[in-house]
Amino acid sequence: MKKINKRIIALGVLALLFCTFCGLTVFAASSKDDAAAPTAVSVQAEETAQEEGSTTGSKAIAAGICVGIAAAAAALSMGIAIGKSSEGISRQPEAAGSIRTSLMLGLVFIETVVIYALIIAILVIFVL
Repeated sequence: MKKINKRIIALGVLALLFCTFCGLTVFAASSKDDAAAPTAVSVQAEETAQEEGSTTGSKAIAAGICVGIAAAAAALSMGIAIGKSSEGISRQPEAAGSIRTSLMLGLVFIETVVIYALIIAILVIFVL
């Protein structure tokens, strides 16, 4: 059982690291060098509009990957937790109340990782 808990924690940490990496990659790609800016206002406005469109698409892809991996890791860990709690309740029905309480608390913590990834993805799209 301890081995499974370590795997769940490792999956959560990897999902958060990947979300951070995607956000930093998109931020680095969206920063632009203004040293060689053209002098014509219309040309500059057109290039800015094209760059904004291309960075918005890459931000959306990074955010989708971020949320997708976090949701997949959460779904796996929730499935494992629910399966183990069902096994525990079937072995000791008198401990069903305490098992159910700790299961719900664990599911809440797992779901907060997905919500955190969603917030990071929204920040990547709209702020960076």
